[in-house]
Amino acid sequence: MATTGAGDVVVRLDGVTIGYDKNKPLAEIPSLKIKNGEILAIAGPSGIGKSTLVKTIAGLVRPLSGDIEVCGVMAPRRPVRGELGYIPQRLGLIRHATVFHNVLIGSRAKFCGPLDIFASKQAKEWAKKAIAIMGLEHKIWEPIKRLSGGQQRRVATARTLAQRPKLILADEFLSELDEETMSKVANAVVEYSRQEGAAVVLIEHDISRARSIADRLVVMDDGRLNPFLSETKTLEVKM
Repeated sequence: MATTGAGDVVVRLDGVTIGYDKNKPLAEIPSLKIKNGEILAIAGPSGIGKSTLVKTIAGLVRPLSGDIEVCGVMAPRRPVRGELGYIPQRLGLIRHATVFHNVLIGSRAKFCGPLDIFASKQAKEWAKKAIAIMGLEHKIWEPIKRLSGGQQRRVATARTLAQRPKLILADEFLSELDEETMSKVANAVVEYSRQEGAAVVLIEHDISRARSIADRLVVMDDGRLNPFLSETKTLEVKM
């Protein structure tokens, strides 16, 4: 499989129609390109197809028409295991398992086949680092079911960062967070993107928040993706 390099296009959509019914498509995207290291925010009203677009890029929903290329691989084939990280609205965490176990699932995704001793140690180190970045060290052995909604969302973000993907798809990943925590989580994702050259696509209802994080902002409206006309402002990352 092809892999992406610096400056490459990570996501490419050509003539794509998304939805679940060919007679009632949600949106048409004639062309969309997202490059390595770029943070793209998609805003718009609820129920208009933003989450469906992210699921389509993730390969969870097939496009009604058109071509999609993700991390150098044409759909319906999937990118190399571990290259795509997805933070869904419904977080998909294992509720009875600990924070560490859930995040470890993400870091192990980078390794194909049985884990040897070195790989297992590396995966654990990545998991612990991601948990620390999210400020959850004190909850590392707590089961997910005992955490608040905001803490669970931070676990899901840690799971994706521990995976070290080339592309992060985040669907409302800042919801249920207070302002201080939201800033820390957003900074962590931006910093990861800058350091690793990873592309980020995030769904965000709050236009001002989206502008503070993203390099580019588009608005989904009336079945189209339209550029946001005001200049975006990149979040200042605390290194």
